[in-house]
Amino acid sequence: MQIKFSFDSSKPIAGEASIEINKSIQDVFSYMGEHFYDNYPKWAVEVVEFEPLDGKEVFVGSKAKQIREDNGSKVESIFEITDYQPSMKLIFKGLTEPYIHSYLLEGSEQQATRLTFRFELSEIDVFMRPFQKLIRSAIEEGAENTVENIKNLVDVDTY
Repeated sequence: MQIKFSFDSSKPIAGEASIEINKSIQDVFSYMGEHFYDNYPKWAVEVVEFEPLDGKEVFVGSKAKQIREDNGSKVESIFEITDYQPSMKLIFKGLTEPYIHSYLLEGSEQQATRLTFRFELSEIDVFMRPFQKLIRSAIEEGAENTVENIKNLVDVDTY
């Protein structure tokens, strides 16, 4: 007899948030894309150690190592930039942990920029599946915090 679970263990858990930033798309992308390796630890406040592995130039295939403080424990992962299109998007994927971060921009030089951040947890352990709603809620709250942090930093930081 096959046991059926009431959840899909292969479906990713994701959260997304968007925000308007009163800066040009080039200014926003410069801060978060071109200067990603300098500025990522500023908006990802849970990152306690961060090291670009291929220099500070951002390009598809470049990698970095991060250690995040997650509920009192430290989680190390290595990620790789998988999509980098200036003034449009920056996407990276965990190589040692199953996640994807996507930063998408819309706007122009003459108007405010809309930033959308999406975090996707590609898989979780089967024993964590009953907590999907709680995990999704935490991911969505984290996504909201991420876009707020970027907006606040872009408004005041010099890069």
